[in-house]
Amino acid sequence: MNRFSSIFGQILQLFSKREFFETVYETRAERGAKGFGCWDQFVAMLFCQLGQAHSLREICGGLASCFGKAKHLGLQQAPKRSTLSYANEHRPWQLYEKLFYQLLGKCRQLDFGKRKFRFSNKLFSLDATVIELCAGLFDWARFRQTKGAVKLHLLLDHDGYLPVFAHITDGAVHEVNVARAMIFPSGSIVVLDRGYIDYELFWSWTSGGVYFVTRQKDNAHYRVVEERTIPKNRNILSDQVIEFEGFYSHKKYPGPLRRLEVWDEENEQRIVLLTNHLAFGATTIAAIYKDRWQIEIFFKAIKQNLRIKTFVGTSPNALLTQIWTALIAVLILKYLKFRSSFLWSLSNLVAMLRYNLFTYRDLWGWIDHPYEPPPVAVYQEQLTLNWTAS
Repeated sequence: MNRFSSIFGQILQLFSKREFFETVYETRAERGAKGFGCWDQFVAMLFCQLGQAHSLREICGGLASCFGKAKHLGLQQAPKRSTLSYANEHRPWQLYEKLFYQLLGKCRQLDFGKRKFRFSNKLFSLDATVIELCAGLFDWARFRQTKGAVKLHLLLDHDGYLPVFAHITDGAVHEVNVARAMIFPSGSIVVLDRGYIDYELFWSWTSGGVYFVTRQKDNAHYRVVEERTIPKNRNILSDQVIEFEGFYSHKKYPGPLRRLEVWDEENEQRIVLLTNHLAFGATTIAAIYKDRWQIEIFFKAIKQNLRIKTFVGTSPNALLTQIWTALIAVLILKYLKFRSSFLWSLSNLVAMLRYNLFTYRDLWGWIDHPYEPPPVAVYQEQLTLNWTAS
């Protein structure tokens, strides 16, 4: 007899039921609930992500068709479309935000292996991506005249490339407004693109011992204080220490900065970097900015492999619920990849999970050897007693 629950059931065991219902109590998410509880909603929305469901019909129909295998998930019955829609619209999305940070805390306790850089400073990438919406359906999220949008702001920790901070705003909210509210530990290095340039913000970071690496604006006015020797046979074109000359820019950032010109071989272009770290080598600064590409890869992966482009609800609460469950699914996938000895890509892992969610097999055996057949259960013949007279 198979002693394992389904792969989906084993994934759900990553979540402590006690912690889950404590969070439900904190957020008062089940106030007035009858029958269809928060755990049922969580299972359904996680199935939406891992099972690649495009609509409420696919979520509810998929769970109903597998309900004989779904009782071990903790579901009393497969949800109806109207029931799940009502829960997504009215139950606070903050429940899933808290679940995300709880799971993140467990993931950060793991050792994700060798660091890419030798320095001990924490390295973060900060960026935002626009999630476009139909203005006719999401009229509360109007971004432009004919478009709606929300913006996902993300802070990526380069130790394990985990999203350690996420914030969702209207599409019109500027990235700098979110960056101003963030606090980094002293010694951290934050990598950003030009959309985050705010010299007053950069000076506050410098005063607090936080380093940044970004692209320089084309219209920046500065004077060269020092020309540094550039390494040979590298892509560094120049290494300078500068100060701003413009009245307002110098007033907002009165200290020295490092200006690097780097040749990007892949795109065959010259890029100009700006940083307040005066001690690192020029090649290290260039490599730090190059590693910022990991957050772009993260955004691409989550948009292509999870459900944050097509939504199963149109209210703000339903949309935020779906985005937070997508981020929870990303942490699950990161954890499974880390535990596996098989070299998964995120897209392959999502595709294979979709086909095997309700397979009764050891999750960790499958994640290491996905293409090997499961072990065959050996059934012994029933012993019979031969009654003979002595």
